Amino acid sequence: MAMYTLYGTKTSGAAAVEAALALLDVPYKVVDAAAWEPGAGLDELKRINPLAQIPTLVLPDGSVMTESAAILIHLGLAYPHSGLLPTDLSDQAQAIRGLVYIAANCYAAIGVIDYPERWVAQADEDTLAAIKLGSRQRLHLLWDTFADTWPAAPFLNGPTPGALDFLAVVVSKWSGTRAHLQESRPAFSDLLARIEIHPCFAEVQARYWP
Repeated sequence: MAMYTLYGTKTSGAAAVEAALALLDVPYKVVDAAAWEPGAGLDELKRINPLAQIPTLVLPDGSVMTESAAILIHLGLAYPHSGLLPTDLSDQAQAIRGLVYIAANCYAAIGVIDYPERWVAQADEDTLAAIKLGSRQRLHLLWDTFADTWPAAPFLNGPTPGALDFLAVVVSKWSGTRAHLQESRPAFSDLLARIEIHPCFAEVQARYWP
């Protein structure tokens, strides 16, 4: 049977895509792979995605999807009645906007925090530390803006969690964001906690963050 193949590992952004695949109730398998984990999974991942990004998703037709937001948008459009994206076009537009916001802003800031040396040639340790601090502060401001812009009704997707909820709950786990949001946006922090225990995410939560 044709199935999806998802490349990822624990505590990674692949959790958002796996939650989406589980919601769609489609056949899929997961290959444990990450750029920081040498092994057969990483070798296989590099053959289809030279950047070794996770998540990477191979579709049933053999084509390759990368970029978390793009994957979730594709799956939502491919299964329009799944609830992964809102069916109302206005609500759907805002969900897509939110997915791209997280990818373009929050994910991008985390990339700088984790690997500042990629962006500044021959920087000393003090410079790298300053870049990380400034990027973390910027990341937390970006999440404050997100919380103020996308209200929960009662979830970001509407009545039940969907793609935007999945990506938000995963990406907000990194770089001290959750602790910041508990202080700055407690209602949004409570929303993220509700997503984690919702039946459509709880099983993935337990596997990726045991």
